[in-house]
Amino acid sequence: QVQLVESGGGLVQPGGSLTLSCAASGIIFSIYAMGWYRQAPGKQRELVATITRGGSTNYADSVKGRFTISRDNAKNTVYLQMNSLQPEDTAVYYCRATIIQYDYWGQGTQVTVSS
Repeated sequence: QVQLVESGGGLVQPGGSLTLSCAASGIIFSIYAMGWYRQAPGKQRELVATITRGGSTNYADSVKGRFTISRDNAKNTVYLQMNSLQPEDTAVYYCRATIIQYDYWGQGTQVTVSS
């Protein structure tokens, strides 16, 4: 059974930092492309960052220079380091694993940026 379990969300003040983790099980993690997406209330889910199995990364323009995606294949885990958080970063953050026809999502973790 495939599981993607996100953790690390919470309440943070503007300008603060958080690191999200997504632990994968039931898949050969190293061959999957991994990504972080987010969905704010009343908005569509959007891409935040992706990382290929080779380590190439891609970011939404809104988070470039503030967020960093990384992966540890030995721990079957992908991370999202988020710095300089702003209220508009408030959303549920989801982890995604993809390869060819396989596409898995986690349940999400809430990130709230507020003073």
